[in-house]
Amino acid sequence: MGTLLKTGRLILTPWETKDQQEFYEININPYVRKYLWDDIIIAEETVKEILENNTKYFEEHAWGIWKVIKKDDHETIGYAGLWYFFDQHQPELLYAIRPQYAGLGYATEAARIVIDYAFSHLGYRYLSASTDTPHERSRKMCERLNMRHIEDSEIEGKPTSFYRLENPNN
Repeated sequence: MGTLLKTGRLILTPWETKDQQEFYEININPYVRKYLWDDIIIAEETVKEILENNTKYFEEHAWGIWKVIKKDDHETIGYAGLWYFFDQHQPELLYAIRPQYAGLGYATEAARIVIDYAFSHLGYRYLSASTDTPHERSRKMCERLNMRHIEDSEIEGKPTSFYRLENPNN
């Protein structure tokens, strides 16, 4: 379906509609949903729609959301990818990790390979990311990825921090 990405410890493969239950379970986890979904348990229909769009995005644009799998035991630990937010003309960096794998560098490793893919294969001149301002771990990750803080804004009543990384090859 889409491009397979690999790092030293991870395999990233596009999420497919057959993975609906697994994707749902990650997204309703309290750690993941707290900031990514504003602490709301999303409907299974929403997950189905996301994965259908994911297939379409990979087919039409060669990007979307990749399942992050550990190479050593083939366990799915989260996801990373590119997705549209806030009516931007280009998708933003997106990532989520199961809580037991947070703080071990997996999310950063997955995000770096997605950034490299966006710059080297998709030809993006820059990549953006946004996070809820109170989500300190996510803001620190953007900084580890060398993303520059652009602004803090209020989106739908929620404080949101925006980051940007320029393609070093442009």
